[in-house]
Amino acid sequence: MKKILFLALICFAFTNGNPTYQIFKGNGKPIQYQKMIKQLTDADIVLFGELHDNPIAHWLELQVTKDLYAAKGKDLVLGAEMFEADNQEFLSAYLIGDLSAKEFKDTARLWDNYKTDYKPLVDFAKDQELKFVASNIPRRYASMVFKKGFAAMDSLSDEEKKWIAPLPIAYDPELPGYKSMKEMEMHMSADKMENFPKSQAVKDASMAHFILQNYKEGQQFMHYNGAYHSDNYEGIVWYLKQAQPKLKIVTIYTATANKINKMDAELKGKNNFVIVVREDMTKTF
Repeated sequence: MKKILFLALICFAFTNGNPTYQIFKGNGKPIQYQKMIKQLTDADIVLFGELHDNPIAHWLELQVTKDLYAAKGKDLVLGAEMFEADNQEFLSAYLIGDLSAKEFKDTARLWDNYKTDYKPLVDFAKDQELKFVASNIPRRYASMVFKKGFAAMDSLSDEEKKWIAPLPIAYDPELPGYKSMKEMEMHMSADKMENFPKSQAVKDASMAHFILQNYKEGQQFMHYNGAYHSDNYEGIVWYLKQAQPKLKIVTIYTATANKINKMDAELKGKNNFVIVVREDMTKTF
């Protein structure tokens, strides 16, 4: 991890001749990092849409978190797609020191890139005694929806239903993000094409549910998720707004491009901020 951060810092140091990333406002105009932070501090909820294998995105997640903590202190709450709701007890136990790092690794279903990309965020929360929410639906339930649709959730026990958004799951198949998923997966059978976006929607709905369950007015919730899940103010954002329309939600989107001096016109208006990283940036996995 130290090596990755060192390389990222070195790359950033030479931005005058060979920049590695650029931050843009939603309208496509460049914005300085500190100005973005100042605007983020006014949000109730910040959704950081990452590319899971991008070291710049992960490094910036940590930097943004540190700066928001400097502004919000204990009123900052963290949460992530990368931890499933039924593993909350293990995550919480690690944060308060009841589980060692090895015990946490052995009991929780951690992503393969946890050590390099997410452990720094969790350890920051641990060091600062911040709450960290495991917001995602257990993957086995999302898989059930992919195979059998939302009706598969009806067979779950009351205990199992604690780890997903309340049923029935609201769903708008005409949202562009979900609609495009069906169009992209034309090789699937008809039922799988129909259920694929539903399996994503149940993730979005569950993440929104656990964000709201752990957010209180006056706090700020910082959530880390794949860029898709909050792009175009859909996904998690749509579900948050269905429940609490007045929430001030800010989205950060990560994209890659060969040239980063200008944001792709197709990205305009879809997020509050866009981090464009060079296409040839090394991957974390």
